[in-house]
Amino acid sequence: MSGTDKMKHEAEEAIGKGKEAMGDATDDRDLKAEGKGDQAKANLKQAGDDVKDAFS
Repeated sequence: MSGTDKMKHEAEEAIGKGKEAMGDATDDRDLKAEGKGDQAKANLKQAGDDVKDAFS
């Protein structure tokens, strides 16, 4: 796996955390849920990358 992919997935997770925090601060449930979803997708991608690394 390339370092670029890892950084991209970590950035996606950070963006998700930011959206969740902004939704929490503004009491915007949709934005908060979107942030949690973004984090979940990024974490799934990172797990897939870890599996790829284990078999490389």
